Amino acid sequence: MRKLTCLLALIASPLAAQDFSEGSEARSWNLYAEVPARFEAKVVDVLCELSGDCPDNCGDGARQLGLIRTADDVMVLPMKNSQPAFTGAVAELAPFCGQVIEVDGLMIEDEDLNARNIYLVQRIKAGEADWIKANTWTKKWAEAHPEAAGKGPWFRRDPRIKEVIASEGYLGLGLEADATYAEENF
Repeated sequence: MRKLTCLLALIASPLAAQDFSEGSEARSWNLYAEVPARFEAKVVDVLCELSGDCPDNCGDGARQLGLIRTADDVMVLPMKNSQPAFTGAVAELAPFCGQVIEVDGLMIEDEDLNARNIYLVQRIKAGEADWIKANTWTKKWAEAHPEAAGKGPWFRRDPRIKEVIASEGYLGLGLEADATYAEENF
C-alpha cells in the first residue's frame, strides 16, 4: 500500500498542493516556477519506497533520495542542493536516511507541466540542532577524489569524466568524430 500511496502522491493533482512558503528563508535562483518551501519530511530511498528494493542506509549515497512530507505524505524529489552546480542533494541528505528533518528551499510548481514536487534544498534542520547549509557536495567530492586536487571546476578534474572523454570523446560520438568536428570547425 505504501508504494501505491507514494506513486499516487507523485502524480497527484497539483490543485492538492499546499502552501509551504511560510517561514521559508530560501534564496531565489530565478528559476521558472520556483516557490519558497519549508517543511518537515522523512528522508527515504526513492527506489525502496516505490519498488521494495531497500539496501541498508538508503544505499550509502548511491541511490536517489526523496522526502516524504509529513504534512500530506507526498514524496518530494530533491534534485539539487544550494550550490550553483546541479549536483543533486544526496550528499546533503544521506546522513539523515530514515530520519524526519526540516528542509528549506525552492519547490518547482507549474500546474501546466504538472510539476509540483521537484525540490532544491538549501538548508536542513535535524531535531533541535541548528540549521545547516546544504552545500557540502563539492567538499565531499574532493575528499573522495584526492587524486583530482587542483584548480578549476571539479568536473574538469573528475577521473570518471576524464575516462569517458578519453574513450568516447567530448561529443560522446567517439574520438574520430571529435577529430572531424575540430578539423571542420577550428
